[in-house]
Amino acid sequence: MPEMKLGLFFWPAGHHLTAWRHPDATADAGQNMAHMVEMAKLAEEGLFDMFFMADSVSFWRGDLEAMVRDNYGAKIEPFSLMVALSQHTKHLGLVCTATTSFDQPYLLARRFASLDLASGGRAGWNLVTSTHRAEAESFGTQPHMAKSERYRRAREFAHVTRGLWNSFDDDAFPRDKESGVFLDQDKLHILEHEGEHFQVRGPLNVPPSPQGEPVMVQAGSSEDGRELAAETAEVVFGIHQTLEGAQGFYADVKARMAAYGRHPGALKIMPGLMVYVGHDKEAAAEKFEMMQDLIDDRTGIEFLSNRMDFDFSGHDPDGPVPDIEFDNISSSRGQLYLDVARREDLTIRGLWRRVAGARGHMQIVGSPVEVVDFMEEWFTGQACDGFNIMPPLFPHDLRDFNELVVPELQRRGLFRTAYEGTTLRENLGLTRPAWPSGKTGAAKAAE
Repeated sequence: MPEMKLGLFFWPAGHHLTAWRHPDATADAGQNMAHMVEMAKLAEEGLFDMFFMADSVSFWRGDLEAMVRDNYGAKIEPFSLMVALSQHTKHLGLVCTATTSFDQPYLLARRFASLDLASGGRAGWNLVTSTHRAEAESFGTQPHMAKSERYRRAREFAHVTRGLWNSFDDDAFPRDKESGVFLDQDKLHILEHEGEHFQVRGPLNVPPSPQGEPVMVQAGSSEDGRELAAETAEVVFGIHQTLEGAQGFYADVKARMAAYGRHPGALKIMPGLMVYVGHDKEAAAEKFEMMQDLIDDRTGIEFLSNRMDFDFSGHDPDGPVPDIEFDNISSSRGQLYLDVARREDLTIRGLWRRVAGARGHMQIVGSPVEVVDFMEEWFTGQACDGFNIMPPLFPHDLRDFNELVVPELQRRGLFRTAYEGTTLRENLGLTRPAWPSGKTGAAKAAE
């Protein structure tokens, strides 16, 4: 029987929007290295596949005003954190976000290849295209690139990055002291890429790691995001509110992979899931309500305004959610929130209480059996290959997940009892993709 995969989605104090205000929270969690190391070690104790950290190159949600009440804007840069965590863990995958809109393929490829070596083959790159206008303003780019252009650049960026990661065969470095031959030049590959956005000769000056190259991760759910995932991603972190919606996304993205010569098993789809678990449902519900009560009106209004790119400040919180037209820059998250409001007939206040805690991701409140019943239904129902777990409050809710949910998953044969290997690919059950494979960025750009 296949086993589900689990990622730990790290959010400094916890994933609930106002977790940092909880009496037991580590308020400076975004810069507290001891706290972060503890979370990574707990994730490894729970046999999680990976530790994942999102990122933005502006204040979170691109708004200085929101920073007044949201602790996520003040945090250590995630790549630096991953390098540090690689020295405190042995099996846990280390995945962090880097943008294709404001970086260069060679520099990014070099950083992640180095992390892959430093961790013994446990690195992954979460590719994003940056949706916030404030991110563009930080790099002197006004207006921000339209979504379609960002994804064209991202597709080519991913192709170039993978080409650089494949600069050397695995046995390209004999390092033979007697003969004096350090590198077998016949096993060196020059990329010579010339495309719409990049001209990169290569090769990379970092040798391959034990897993060959970092794992490619993505989180987009728009039409452009689905196509890019089908072409390049090995893990997708989805966001879905219904089983039917998750099943539709799963089937759609997996079906698109054939056009790129890829097998559906080469991609793991892992939607975000916020878990409130207690020894019984009442205990879990008490935890949930305590967190929800920390969302004040100002925080709720600012959250919706920023995530939906619409000013809710002049609207009655207890009135209906207005109709909103989304532009070609914003992500699909705003549309998801609007769909939830319409489907569940929510007021503005009802919408922020519904989505702000988990920022639109699915959440489950219940006993260990109820939580695992939910996870099993999605996993066996072809809605996902696992989950990106989002504990509401660190470290308490991660400990509770390890102690209450993991044993129930193992009892049902749904989750490992020991790591399968030492690399992220081995533990995810992924083989290294062939290079080149199918029609990738450069080939599509030439059409």
